[in-house]
Amino acid sequence: MATDRLGDMRLFSEAAVLGSLSSAGRKLGLSPAAASARLQKLEAALQTKLFDRSTRKLRLTEEGQQYLRYCKTALDAVDDAEAELLAGRREIRGKIRISASADFGRRTLKPWLDEFCQAHPRLKIALTLSDALSDLLQDDIDLAIRFGRPDESTLATRRLAPNWRVLCAAPTYLVRHGTPLTVGDLAHHDFVVLSTATGLLSELHFESNGRLQRFVIPLARAWETNDGALAREWLLDGKGLARRTIWDAVDDIRNGRITPLLVQNAIEEAGVYAVFHATKYMPPRVRAILDFLVMKFESATSELLTMPHSETFKPQKITETRN
Repeated sequence: MATDRLGDMRLFSEAAVLGSLSSAGRKLGLSPAAASARLQKLEAALQTKLFDRSTRKLRLTEEGQQYLRYCKTALDAVDDAEAELLAGRREIRGKIRISASADFGRRTLKPWLDEFCQAHPRLKIALTLSDALSDLLQDDIDLAIRFGRPDESTLATRRLAPNWRVLCAAPTYLVRHGTPLTVGDLAHHDFVVLSTATGLLSELHFESNGRLQRFVIPLARAWETNDGALAREWLLDGKGLARRTIWDAVDDIRNGRITPLLVQNAIEEAGVYAVFHATKYMPPRVRAILDFLVMKFESATSELLTMPHSETFKPQKITETRN
């Protein structure tokens, strides 16, 4: 067995995150030759190729991806054990890397994280806001908040809240163009459409008399953007109809900035989920913030479902917020 297996694991993990063995070596105080020799020694000891070096940037092999998950768990456990011993008490400290959609992250999640960090001043947050789904392993994410449950078998999930999408428009738009009363009326309206890594979200689904209805937004009549914040601005400016999650729309509905439409045809969707690495070990700081977010979502859901006139913009059947 290698005499410094933990150091080799740390070098491997840093190289996987940075995509460069020389960069990982510099970070750990190793020359390129020393870093290369240590990685070769690790691969020889494991009898496994961890990286594909056929391109200028390192790419993990399938075995490397599997090994990285265990390395991250082991290194996190060691770091947390040392931090706890040095602190002499159970203190939430270090850095948590979180991913969320752009609009939800700015308007809802950020104030919650500020509140949590005020109680734990030695904690730092790395918050990635994107309407594209993050790869928790490649992007070095500890915890992601996603609308809908992911299919990846390597990830663990915890349901945080119900979710549904609201078709809505600014009052100024409705004054100019009229209010659609049926799904068929949508063909005569303009739209604001969000673009994601998987394509434009231009397909809308409704329910009418127990039957599903599908409406495809004519892109010739759509404003398109890949930025959720800009999509909201265009919606508030009255450029067209838009479909948003209730968590992104509730404040604007509450304050009269947008009006929900075709609520009687709304369909409840998969809930809001916390997504994290499916390992037996979870760092105390990640577990603490997950428990905090569960509490915040439960409180926000209770407020959402009982606020005045909430029945005018929610589906008739709402599932429980707990698993």
